[in-house]
Amino acid sequence: MAEHKYKQWSELHAESSWRIFKIMSEFVEGFETLNNIGPCVSIYGSARTKPEHHYYKMSEELAELLVQSGYGVITGGGPGIMEAGNKGAQDANGKSVGLGIVLPHEQRVNDFVDVDKVINHRYFFVRKVMFVKYAQGFVFLPGGFGTLDELFECLTLVQTRKIARIPMVLMGQSFWQGMLDWIRTEMLDVQHNISPGDLDLLYITDSPAEAVRYINMFYQQGLGELQPNF
Repeated sequence: MAEHKYKQWSELHAESSWRIFKIMSEFVEGFETLNNIGPCVSIYGSARTKPEHHYYKMSEELAELLVQSGYGVITGGGPGIMEAGNKGAQDANGKSVGLGIVLPHEQRVNDFVDVDKVINHRYFFVRKVMFVKYAQGFVFLPGGFGTLDELFECLTLVQTRKIARIPMVLMGQSFWQGMLDWIRTEMLDVQHNISPGDLDLLYITDSPAEAVRYINMFYQQGLGELQPNF
């Protein structure tokens, strides 16, 4: 019985080795599509936010202002906050990138992604690389587990200097403030699991104009360079 199970496991392991080529092809497609796209900002947030919600309108306005400042916009290509970001970018005649992911309940890229800037992914980890490599700023609007996952991964990459520091903005003060208070009191003051300067990596605002101003000032002050992150 154990020998039979081991044989099955061994066959599956051999198949998974060939999966490396599928993963490589996703990286190659992403690099070739985005390599010459120029400075961009990645916008993260919930796929469930409806067009009438003020966070949807906030994402849309943010994207328009980013384009007016010379940035393209990268989103996950889905509905909600992502759709709003792509819509704002297209409405301002800017570059609108969609990094889609194949999921049972979320497969179609929204209508506001440029047709030549659609990349569909099987693997979350490849998609995350594309979000990070070609963005010169990260803006996080309210979302669910996926948004939190992406936020803390980006924070960790900057904190550990795996990528250079770039502007990171939280939009939606009432949504994020409780989390920041907990990080400050529990993680920093009580447990000492982070350093005081780690919280300086995040800038929080409700104003799209202020968010864009913060990103622009970061580069105007020479705190970073407008180039791929690694």
